[in-house]
Amino acid sequence: MHELSVAQALVEQIENLVLERNADSVTSLRVLIGPLSGVVPDLLAGAFPLAAAGTFAEHATLDLVEAPVRVHCQTCGAETEAAMNRLLCGTCGDWHTQLVSGDELILESVELQLSEMSGELTRPENV
Repeated sequence: MHELSVAQALVEQIENLVLERNADSVTSLRVLIGPLSGVVPDLLAGAFPLAAAGTFAEHATLDLVEAPVRVHCQTCGAETEAAMNRLLCGTCGDWHTQLVSGDELILESVELQLSEMSGELTRPENV
């Protein structure tokens, strides 16, 4: 399952953030996934708890946000949404388009629980 290796890479990234910020744990993370990214959101959601087991992210909630497929038309200049398998301009119908979004897989934010040892009160931090 390809999504397990993606989940493991996400956990590795957020583990580095926890160590870098001297945090206690990760409370939540938000990931933007495009339908053309090659990652199935439901499979990633199922793989994440396996990858996070025994780590600082073990109890973190995973928020998956699906990005729309958007194209820029080279003929009329419009930027419109498109279907996964039909990257046509939504304004003029031309096929001379360039993909603007829909193939991304982005770790948008991580909420950390900060350690009291840092001299501050324990509070969530958005990264």
